[in-house]
Amino acid sequence: MGTALDIKIKRANKVYHCGEILTGVVVITSKDALQHQGVSLTMEGSVNLQLSAKSVGVFEAFYNSVKYTLRCDMRRSILAKDLSKTCEFIVHSPPQKGKATPSPVDFTITPETLQNVKERALLPKFLIRGHLNSTNCTITQPLTGELVVVNSDAAVKSIELQLVRVETCGCAEGYARDATEIQNIQIADGDVCRNLPIPIYMVFPRLFTCPTLETTNFKVEFEVNIVVLLHDDHLITENFPLKLCRL
Repeated sequence: MGTALDIKIKRANKVYHCGEILTGVVVITSKDALQHQGVSLTMEGSVNLQLSAKSVGVFEAFYNSVKYTLRCDMRRSILAKDLSKTCEFIVHSPPQKGKATPSPVDFTITPETLQNVKERALLPKFLIRGHLNSTNCTITQPLTGELVVVNSDAAVKSIELQLVRVETCGCAEGYARDATEIQNIQIADGDVCRNLPIPIYMVFPRLFTCPTLETTNFKVEFEVNIVVLLHDDHLITENFPLKLCRL
């Protein structure tokens, strides 16, 4: 075993808030005597941008993630390789004042309620009902609700919850919108019993969600799709905009 460098943050979940002190230790392990020319710590915050092929010529850079990193560097002599170690941690934005006002949504899905359907007459008959307890969501609490397949001529193959992050960038030349699926959860598998309530329960992924953000030229929004796949390959999708906040 050669020389090893490691960073151990005191807080196990690596979550910090504005004004808090990040503490921990740098661990240097070596089987022999060790000489170096200094150990330094650097803290970095970066925004990762990616190009969207769907928006070439309008506004190509899209926000992907904000990353906070603690980096430790050990400088050594010319004959020995410098050592470096990084450790990512999470910074939560200050909580917003007030309370999230519940906004329950009841929904009914039938062939007649679907949009962007070219051959509606070819769809099997079905009736799906349900509700979301609130589309105004606290980011640390799950999205909850219920879904019931009242009837369906075609057998149900799968029912899924799809969480989507929508990023919009714009300027005087125009706006570009990019939607990214960040989580997909199956809540039912196979031809479910009719009139049986199926729970809707989705925990928001910590590394891929943030409070809903809206500025003059930049927006980060979230949506949830309820996706029902039938055995004859018909795909039924119902979309619900969400507003996330941190309280």
